[in-house]
Amino acid sequence: MAGKTGKGRRGVTPLSLAFLDVMFCGFGAVILIFLILDHTSTVSVVESSPNQEIELNMLEREITEGVEGNLELRNLLADLSEEFERGEVEAEELREQVELLRREIELLNNSGADSDQLRDRLLSDIESLETRIEELLAQEFDRSGNNVRQFLGDGNRQYLSGMFLGGQRILILMDSSASMLDETLVNIIRTRNMPDERKVRSPKWLRVVRAVDWITTQVPVTSRYQIWSFNTEVTSALPGDLQTWREVADRDELEEAVDNLRATVPEDGTNLEQVFRLAAGMSPPPDNIFLITDGLPTVNRPGPARGLVTPRDRVELFEDAIGELPPNVPVNIILMPLEGDPSAAAAYWQLAMATRGSFLTPSKDWP
Repeated sequence: MAGKTGKGRRGVTPLSLAFLDVMFCGFGAVILIFLILDHTSTVSVVESSPNQEIELNMLEREITEGVEGNLELRNLLADLSEEFERGEVEAEELREQVELLRREIELLNNSGADSDQLRDRLLSDIESLETRIEELLAQEFDRSGNNVRQFLGDGNRQYLSGMFLGGQRILILMDSSASMLDETLVNIIRTRNMPDERKVRSPKWLRVVRAVDWITTQVPVTSRYQIWSFNTEVTSALPGDLQTWREVADRDELEEAVDNLRATVPEDGTNLEQVFRLAAGMSPPPDNIFLITDGLPTVNRPGPARGLVTPRDRVELFEDAIGELPPNVPVNIILMPLEGDPSAAAAYWQLAMATRGSFLTPSKDWP
């Protein structure tokens, strides 16, 4: 039995033993190398720069302020709606009273009675009621947007810009420098060499004019205004003195001003210091300013720009221009896109916050 068992079992040869040793040693070496390797090297370390943290904090603050402002505006809209309904009810009641008084006067006239004093009293009551109705209608007109003009856009959006659109003396400043021809430097140079008819039809410039057009439809009808286009020089949208305040209620004149802006040709550099200095010299001064531009200034004196203007130079020119602003006047800024001026957004945002104005970077289909 033992002999048969020994013959049936396969013997272990030195060759097969060596092969198993090699295989196990190889697997062990692979496992050992895998354990030794530093797997943390495959994980990339993402470090947040201080600028990114600042921008993130700014965005979070804007979101918070936007939510709070939205709630306040909703509450204000609800209050105005209730007030508007109460005014309509009161006006209707006053009209009914006027009608009753007039009927009483007719009855008195037909009766032939000697009632001059009563008739005079009734006429006086009618006059006071009609005056009250006119006041209610004026308030209704003032609450309904204060719009002496309408702006009809291409899209269906309604924009909540957060801008302060009130004021008694509103100054609109429109940058008409060559950079307003396009968003990229290459296209700006190309368009600058084209005929004026082509320049005034450039998409970016049309957006700028539409922005001014939109502002003029939002300002109170009881206020006054002035519109300047500026590059290295300052020009009024209407013929006459730069310092003259115009009446918003004059619809035809306001239409003429916007039409003149459409014919303005963007050219030359941007002198912001000059236009702020002129604004501070107005008498009486503005109490609300709208600034439509696309970047920091490039010159600080009349005439063409001299030499190359570096980004640091533009920041210094901007700081000098701010020193010329009239005090305690909110500056609402609409910043159009422009390639190659990364400091503009932060600088103008800080200006808007410092003056209690607003800062808006519009989408391509705005307004």
